Amino acid sequence: MSDTHYNRLPLTLLALATLGLGGCSSLDGASARVAGVVSPYKSDIVQGNVVTREQLSMVKPGMQKAQVRDMLGTSLLVSVFHADRWDYVFTLKRQGVPPQARKVTLFFKNNVLDRTEADELPSEAEFVATLQTQSLSGAKPVLEASPEVLQKYPMPTKAAQSAPTGLAVSADYPPLEKARP
Repeated sequence: MSDTHYNRLPLTLLALATLGLGGCSSLDGASARVAGVVSPYKSDIVQGNVVTREQLSMVKPGMQKAQVRDMLGTSLLVSVFHADRWDYVFTLKRQGVPPQARKVTLFFKNNVLDRTEADELPSEAEFVATLQTQSLSGAKPVLEASPEVLQKYPMPTKAAQSAPTGLAVSADYPPLEKARP
């Protein structure tokens, strides 16, 4: 080999390395485009106590703490410094939807409900509607078999319902307890 061939070798390697690194940048751009289209599944995060309009409307000033607890459940936050204040906090985080946060505060005097402060609360039907997720296909499966489908599968006969052959089945079972005199 000639000396000029060895002089060209570093230039050739440099050109191959440049082309290879250039390919990496285009691969990086392609992976970024794919990542923009495909996103990972994130589960819904529900935290706290749900209090609906209907529940809060049943709570009236003058009720005992125990009665309020029976209707709304144990409050999420009870301050050590404010024993006569209960905070019911609820948050819902869903993928693609802004997070929801609601707060209900109850104030007591002498173990009796004095007043309430609350964010705008949903009705029970509105709250349930926010929790329902959309199916990917949109079509719901049929959960009942039509008479035509049932005819494809005949009912088993008495002979098929009897014990399988080869097993000895005794009609006489020993008593579970001794007979008492």
